[in-house]
Amino acid sequence: MSEVQKKFMRRQKGEKYLILLIQILIVGGFFGLWEILARHKIINEFIFSSPSKIWQTIYDLMLAGNLFHHIFTTLYEILIAFVLGIILGFIIAIILYELPLLAKIVDPFLTMLNSLPKVAIGPLIIIIAGARTKSIIIMALLINLIVSIITIYNGFLNIDPCKLKLLDSLKATKMQKLTKLIIPASYQTIISSLKLNISMSQIGVIMGEFLVSRAGIGYLIIYGTQVFNLSLVMSGILILIIISFILYQIVTYLEHLLLKNKF
Repeated sequence: MSEVQKKFMRRQKGEKYLILLIQILIVGGFFGLWEILARHKIINEFIFSSPSKIWQTIYDLMLAGNLFHHIFTTLYEILIAFVLGIILGFIIAIILYELPLLAKIVDPFLTMLNSLPKVAIGPLIIIIAGARTKSIIIMALLINLIVSIITIYNGFLNIDPCKLKLLDSLKATKMQKLTKLIIPASYQTIISSLKLNISMSQIGVIMGEFLVSRAGIGYLIIYGTQVFNLSLVMSGILILIIISFILYQIVTYLEHLLLKNKF
């Protein structure tokens, strides 16, 4: 490695650490300012709580043995919805790509379902599936599945037509075109859709827990609202932010790993 390359790598590494430091300072400054404003009664501590009260609430939940039960319940539901959404979205996207007429028929319905507030059909889901975990997963699946289908399907449509014509001239079968060109060429789009799917799954699970749950972070938030324990509500929101960040980082690492192995 040349000296110029070494300097470039050091500069890139230094910039990375600088960004991380600034991000940490922003988060620390936010919570510090929040605590100061709450303690000096500049903001309503009953409504907005404070970092110290939120930490105490989380600590009390941990001592009571409830914290990890609620976290693992939500994570389990997110994982199930995420895996189902990716698998079903991939399969349906392939079917729509191979059957253009069917794609044209269902296109307006996909658009309508995607724009429909899923919480509006929540009571119907509860009646059909019952007031249990199944309803929560169905709610999350309704939210992430349509997005997965549209994202992956559009990735298939953006394949270079010249490459398709080349395979046609070589008398390639539909299966060969699908496995040798369409899916590999859409590899990055498919993997990138994981990020969108994981966030949609989390949104769907929390919406489902708001409607029907006996455990989970969504349940903690709703329960805290009902008993006017705003510290519990803010604790639930903070835990959700942390879960969202961790899941996003895991999916991002998985994306880099798969792309690295592919290319």
